[in-house]
Amino acid sequence: MRTSRFTLLIFLCALSVWTAAGQQKLAQTGMKFLTVGADARGEGLGEAMTSIEGNASAMFFNPATMARMQTLTSVSVSGAKFIADINHAEMGIAFSPAGGDYGVIGVFIHFVDYGTFDGTILAPNEQGFIETGPFHPSGMAIGLSYARALNDKFSLGGSAKWVRQSLGISVNGYDAAGNEIKTNNSLGVPAFDFGLLYRTGFKSLNFGMVVRNFSKEVEYEKESFQLPLTFRIGASMNVLDLSNIQKSDHALLLTLDAEHPRDFAEMVRFGAEYVFQDFLSLRVGYVSPQDEYKFTYGIGVHTSGTGQSMGIGVDYAFTHWTTFGDVHRFSLQFSL
Repeated sequence: MRTSRFTLLIFLCALSVWTAAGQQKLAQTGMKFLTVGADARGEGLGEAMTSIEGNASAMFFNPATMARMQTLTSVSVSGAKFIADINHAEMGIAFSPAGGDYGVIGVFIHFVDYGTFDGTILAPNEQGFIETGPFHPSGMAIGLSYARALNDKFSLGGSAKWVRQSLGISVNGYDAAGNEIKTNNSLGVPAFDFGLLYRTGFKSLNFGMVVRNFSKEVEYEKESFQLPLTFRIGASMNVLDLSNIQKSDHALLLTLDAEHPRDFAEMVRFGAEYVFQDFLSLRVGYVSPQDEYKFTYGIGVHTSGTGQSMGIGVDYAFTHWTTFGDVHRFSLQFSL
């Protein structure tokens, strides 16, 4: 058993190294909505979530981090008012039967609405075009996640998802009878995430790694493209574990992620979260390099369920984009 576990660990590490070292940055990935999260806590921490143990929202960052979920059920619902009036929504539900003895299983969905656009085609008239009516681009990822703690240190997790993007129905012209010639510009592809979490045993220090959006190349008409494959490694710790401060009243989580995207320069993500009496959370994040913003901010209020009562959490995150304006994210968490 121990040998098989370490074999799986080595496989994940090898896959991670291949991802980081073997990919040329082509700047030609598609379905980029997969890189935009709606979770408010994650955004408040600069999305440096690879090594932070969590609940249902972990499926959007590193599925391995939900392996030790403390409740039977966790539900996460998030929404983001993104740039250019693009709306993102996420929902995840995770279950931990038999106290996690059989692992944690979850389902999730990520939906993006790009808004409404006016379609046109070239025409030999005074305007030079003919209006073909509005169209509504959108994207969706729906999937299944599983995570399990192998022992008191290692946890593994993975997600299988179906990713679909629709650029709307386009009108390419008219036939001899004057009927519109239409094309349905929709495309779907399976994709996978793989994650690992390692508890070092030194205080609350954790290490994590994750590969996200692993899939084959896809194409609409003539040009093929790849999904935004991303490799991250991260570390986190409640630094007040090194002090004599009352842990039940105060916590200060510091988290750091190094990210290797397929189509962008390497990035560093840093987050800090101060928690007072397991109730009020204040967060700040930093991302570099990033052209439009550097800092993210967040706040949250959480109550822990006791007995048969439900735990409830509300989170908010704010990001100021230099060119496009402000981005707001809201999340609700339920646990039982």
